[in-house]
Amino acid sequence: MWLLLMEIATTKVLLFLSSQLVLVAFMFGNTCKTIFEAIVFVFVMHPFDVGDRCVVDGVPLLVEEMNILNTVFLKLNNEKVYYPNSVLSTKPISNYYRSSDMGDTVEFSIDFMTPVEKIGHLKDKINKYIEKNLLHWHPNHSVVVVEIENVNKLKMALYVNHTITFQEYGEKNKRRTELVMEIKRIFEELNIKYYLLPQTVHLGQSVSNSNAAQR
Repeated sequence: MWLLLMEIATTKVLLFLSSQLVLVAFMFGNTCKTIFEAIVFVFVMHPFDVGDRCVVDGVPLLVEEMNILNTVFLKLNNEKVYYPNSVLSTKPISNYYRSSDMGDTVEFSIDFMTPVEKIGHLKDKINKYIEKNLLHWHPNHSVVVVEIENVNKLKMALYVNHTITFQEYGEKNKRRTELVMEIKRIFEELNIKYYLLPQTVHLGQSVSNSNAAQR
């Protein structure tokens, strides 16, 4: 009888220990997988360095700190964001610092009845502005008609190329603002009825904070 009871007890203990070992092995296996993916991301993929300005999930971020298991980013308003490196390894990441000089677009609409001659003058004046500011803009650019809106507007776009990357975020925004204001001035000079389309603007705490975070 005692032998039978001991055998049953031993079987239960072994089953319990086996289930716990399987659980530990599963947890340890996941931990090892996470650590391995993080190490590959940091040392093999290495998509950024501290100080690089990147875009993750469509959000502009500045790399503040890199660790083995996670990376700390700063948003434009200095809010900190923590990402596990194993998660980052599965996401597409844009790196402004490692990019070449980057392009930009200014969209606007003008009255459909605007004479072709005035549109030609508009292009000439934009070209002259860019040629006078070659420290800010590459000379290659284009002004195109994108589409006709509501049968009463011409939707147009100016495609330009900065002489910097968007790593210099504060300077990039400053130059773009100056360009938009110049286009507005040209519209008024040529007496062209225009509509500046909504522009994408990222608000931070201050320009000085943005500049201070740059390399």
